[in-house]
Amino acid sequence: MIMGIGIDLCSIPRIEKAIESEHFMRKVFSPEEIRYACGKARPARHFAGCFAAREAFAKASGIPMYSVVFGHGVWIERTASAPPQLRCSETIKEQLQNKGKERIHLSISHDGEYAVAVVILEVDS
Repeated sequence: MIMGIGIDLCSIPRIEKAIESEHFMRKVFSPEEIRYACGKARPARHFAGCFAAREAFAKASGIPMYSVVFGHGVWIERTASAPPQLRCSETIKEQLQNKGKERIHLSISHDGEYAVAVVILEVDS
């Protein structure tokens, strides 16, 4: 059963400016996300997707945005053999379990000057 849906659209030029700040980068993104994005031709596009995923997760879960976006509570994990996965800190996992939300589904896409992410939270009924 679906327990929450969140969607977010993020401006890539806005993130291009934001990632000029090393403080912003360290505060928002995990070292793995930074390595991944900086290894790409258009890093801001990947950072925007990660940022949109965090905001979409906050909307789907009802967990405060600050904990999700700026507290390293949520990050995007990528492997060569799987689509991007949204991962959570133990604190965020606990909050999800208390709300009865168990599985996280994530989709990230980019087009033109925007990145979009959709998060669906699901629980067994």
